[in-house]
Amino acid sequence: MNAGIGNHVDTLWAAAMAGDQYAAIDAATAAIDAGVPVETLLMDVVAAVQARVGHEWAANRITVAQEHTASAVNERVLDALAHHPAMRQSRAPGRGRVAVACIDGEWHAFPARLLSEVLRVNGWHVDYLGAQIATRHLVAHLHRTNPDAAALSSSLAIRLPAAHAAITACQAAGTPVLAGGAAFGHDGRYARLLGADDWAPDARAAADLLAAGPLPRRTAPGGPPHLAGPEYTRLDRSAPALVRGVMDELGRHVPEMAAYTERQVGQTAEDIARIVDYLRASLYVDDPELFSSFLRWMAGIHTARGIPAQVVASAVDVLAGLLTGFPRALATLARARDVLRA
Repeated sequence: MNAGIGNHVDTLWAAAMAGDQYAAIDAATAAIDAGVPVETLLMDVVAAVQARVGHEWAANRITVAQEHTASAVNERVLDALAHHPAMRQSRAPGRGRVAVACIDGEWHAFPARLLSEVLRVNGWHVDYLGAQIATRHLVAHLHRTNPDAAALSSSLAIRLPAAHAAITACQAAGTPVLAGGAAFGHDGRYARLLGADDWAPDARAAADLLAAGPLPRRTAPGGPPHLAGPEYTRLDRSAPALVRGVMDELGRHVPEMAAYTERQVGQTAEDIARIVDYLRASLYVDDPELFSSFLRWMAGIHTARGIPAQVVASAVDVLAGLLTGFPRALATLARARDVLRA
């Protein structure tokens, strides 16, 4: 990152942390006035600030409220840039139409919104459908508008089963799918596994892929067969009972829980539910590393907040004790325990 861009990042970061949308919009406008191309501003300034928000929250250097405030400010910057004259002036000639949507259940909408603006700069007519779009509504939109591609975004791997359904449904409607977001893996492995026509690591790469030529259109569902399997289905059905069972037993393994406040107990229950969710996703795509990676991340989050490290490990042990008759799940949990102990 050059010094000039770094200065714009710092200015926007300060405004976002202050919750000052007007100062943030002024900072973005000043960058344009200084000659920063719109796509560069979107990707190397606005997106960089948003990534920094996530990193600072994970490190416990900003609160959840600050993270939400900064994200809302960045959304307002995107709104302002969408109507800035430089956006219209920088647009390439019309290329076609793209539907951009988040997977059903995915509420992290910023990456999809950022992609929408980058694609507009690159000459595409974009239908931005927003967060948590139900697959049936997405498909209805595709039938009505017949876009050149559907760009599907997801940040959380627990949405991969829903992503599989959406990819298959879009392709059945005759629309090729470009997948993106952290849920699909840093190298796009889950996008390929679930049958997406292509994958992009970021909005700039997505625009380049679409500009290179039309994605292949499929007239029938493609990709691999349904990945769930009987063990995934059983785990999916028993998930609420598993969360309750782990919470009932966990106190015996972590004596400190006896002194937990009601808020801490609620947070622990949410963590257990998320552990079960990621175990389900790992079984769905048959990749134990997905679960292990999540536990490493969760352990880091807990460490940054002073939560005893043994809570996560103990939860995994208790969960394993409740999953007799689930050989794939038990193998995944055993690998994750080894990772946590390493």
